[in-house]
Amino acid sequence: MNEKQARRERVLEGMAIWGSYYRENIDVFVKEYLGITYLKWYQYAVLCLMNANVIFLWIASRGMGKTFITAIFSCVRCILYPGSKVVLTSGTRGQALQILEKIQTELIPRSPNLKNEIDFKETKFSGQDAKIMFKNGSYIKVVTAADTARGNRANLLVVDEFRLVKQDTISTVLKKFLTERREPPYSELTKEEVQLERAKEPNMQFYLSSAFFKDHWSYLQMLSNFRTMLNGGRGAFVCGFPYELAIQEGRMFREDVESDMLEADFNELKFKMEMEAMWLGGEVGAFFNFDSISKSRHIKYPMLPDELSLKVGNSQKVKIPPKQLGEKRILSADIALMSSKKHNNDATAVFVNQMLPTKAGRYTSNIVYCDTFEGLHTGDQALVIRKLYDEFACDYIVLDCNGLGLGVYDALVRDMVDPDSGEIYPALSCYNNPEMAERCTVKGADKVIWAIKATPALNSECAVLLREGFRSGKIRLLVTEYDGETLLSDIKGYSSLTPSEKIKLQMPYVHTTLLIDELVNLQHEESGGRVRMFEKTGRRKDRYSSLSYNYYVATQLESKLGRHRVANYDDNIFIFKPPKIK
Repeated sequence: MNEKQARRERVLEGMAIWGSYYRENIDVFVKEYLGITYLKWYQYAVLCLMNANVIFLWIASRGMGKTFITAIFSCVRCILYPGSKVVLTSGTRGQALQILEKIQTELIPRSPNLKNEIDFKETKFSGQDAKIMFKNGSYIKVVTAADTARGNRANLLVVDEFRLVKQDTISTVLKKFLTERREPPYSELTKEEVQLERAKEPNMQFYLSSAFFKDHWSYLQMLSNFRTMLNGGRGAFVCGFPYELAIQEGRMFREDVESDMLEADFNELKFKMEMEAMWLGGEVGAFFNFDSISKSRHIKYPMLPDELSLKVGNSQKVKIPPKQLGEKRILSADIALMSSKKHNNDATAVFVNQMLPTKAGRYTSNIVYCDTFEGLHTGDQALVIRKLYDEFACDYIVLDCNGLGLGVYDALVRDMVDPDSGEIYPALSCYNNPEMAERCTVKGADKVIWAIKATPALNSECAVLLREGFRSGKIRLLVTEYDGETLLSDIKGYSSLTPSEKIKLQMPYVHTTLLIDELVNLQHEESGGRVRMFEKTGRRKDRYSSLSYNYYVATQLESKLGRHRVANYDDNIFIFKPPKIK
């Protein structure tokens, strides 16, 4: 062996040693070779965990830098493992393209060594054909998460915001990318030795997202990987990082988070999922089962008051429609006069129930509108309820007339004037309680108010009826705010609205999610055959109270209307056409 060959062998041996070292210590590689020395400690830790596991599932809050970290790891993998195929995909193609944009705009300008590894002649950053080619044969490619992606191959599959991708697409399309192992040029190994080397290097799967609802398939996927990790399964790792870590490490600022929480459109549940990395669902032993309630979310569009529906051209999808044959509508309100500054757990909650008859002669309760308001005086609340009653063409108003609700009731049983429009709203009277009806001094007033005088027995019955209504599928709710936003986007004129106007149209979906969160987090105790519902300290149950009384009245009406139909049926069952006698 001459000096030139010996030198070449020494260089190759040194490369092998350093390559092996860097493969086991990619945090050091990122610092020394790529020159990225400005990451936080947890980001270096995540890079090492990504490298050490075959399946890596990361639930991270906003501001954690998961897109940036994934971009770094993808580059590291392509450099240290020549011929690697990295495929990036997401619920939307734009989300996956963000990883390539991080490489293009942030990593390459800061790292001369990374820039030297990339073959810019073959690299493309266009939307339809986005890929980064490396001189050693590796590549990073963006693929749309759809059936059209069949035929691609990957050694590392990255699914960003995986909760937005259909489970069937991941199972039948994306995972099929991983059918082939990396094939580097093992020029000096036999065929059997090559197979052994490839067996040591399994393909990898990364799933990144914020948290979501527990009834979603992504939660079950997370639990499956979590159990595998706990049981010592090979190469599975799950972690969740809340926003507090980002604040602690200076990636976010406490003042900014607090400012967001004070915004009028602040969504508490969305904050829990996207910032606190918390999955939303019921607790073990809860009176209301999260799955049965969540399965009732079938209504695509809410009925919106004219003030809101006019913003999208009075679209038939959200405009209050005329009543169908046999339809009844119930408006319920749980009254609060002032919001609680200490616990923020007191507000007036309003629901509109569209009762639709079924072919079987029963009724389905469709909760088509919900809203809350705080701090209004008694007369102002009564006027809001009275206007909604007319606007939704309701048949009944349900009020808890024990305590605060009595003041609103007394305002409703008198004629009232809208100070803004000057319109006069006639007095209404009580339907179900003669004593309460006497408080109305206007003769001939429509008897439409169900005055609820809550007792432990009635409250217990309302709770049980509401639970059974969800279990039997007789109550239907609006879809999630995520689906709702997508549906509203299809309405002409929605895209041109301001952000605050869009939020107003989305609020019925948000209040529905808040209702479910209330229900599944209620505590209960059973005694003497009755159940008592109560909220945890600092939490609410005004939405639950309003809906439970609403559905209680719906069941009473259904029973009454059912008897009426049976009576009519009995009167006519034996009416026959006389036979023709020849």
